[in-house]
Amino acid sequence: MEAGLDMSVAVVIPMFNEAATIADLERRMPPEVAEPIVVDDGSTDDGPARAAAAGARVLSLGRRRGIGAAIRAGLFAARAAGHSVVVVMTASGKDDPAEIPRLLAPLDEGYDYVQGSRYLPGGSRPNLPLVRGALIKAFTLVFGVLTGFRCTDAANGFRAYRLALLDDPRIKLAQDWLDSYELEYYLFWKVLERGYRVREVAVSKTYPLSRTYSKVRPFIDWWHVARALLLLALRLRD
Repeated sequence: MEAGLDMSVAVVIPMFNEAATIADLERRMPPEVAEPIVVDDGSTDDGPARAAAAGARVLSLGRRRGIGAAIRAGLFAARAAGHSVVVVMTASGKDDPAEIPRLLAPLDEGYDYVQGSRYLPGGSRPNLPLVRGALIKAFTLVFGVLTGFRCTDAANGFRAYRLALLDDPRIKLAQDWLDSYELEYYLFWKVLERGYRVREVAVSKTYPLSRTYSKVRPFIDWWHVARALLLLALRLRD
């Protein structure tokens, strides 16, 4: 599948200390991707230099601000550069760039937001830790109850959507409380709340055995994820 004529695709990759994986990730981008944008969230290794050498555009936040701030900077940069579609993926190598066309296909058919799922038939989750899997299932259940959207993997950060969503004044990504993990779930919630067309597609998420599988901090970052749903459900944030 090739992106439609009206589709200029940027890939936004928030990064913190991923020198071991970032260059290989950039080299494996499919031809549908017009521009990979790596947003450095205060790395202390040489990941930014490796990303730039591999051909990515590298933005620096100057210090560690949070994954939400990094994604937001990448989205705004992609929109300013004239791209119409963005794919967001991890810098750790758990997401496969070869699967980006799977996320783009529904957008080409008229959908606005595409959520990757490791649980749909055709998806996979090699080496997923049992506790992490249980938390994902629980979060997805709660998200579905609160939003009314039946999905299998609300926690997967491998996603694609139209950047025109950012032009909707009812979607306010510039809020400071979205600097951490809240931003991803805020946006997912808002596109459902505002009636945009959303679809899940099967993707893989491969967890490494040889090193730390995630930079999500137990309890601290779990709270950031849960906090987004709590504040939105109680209408304490807009």
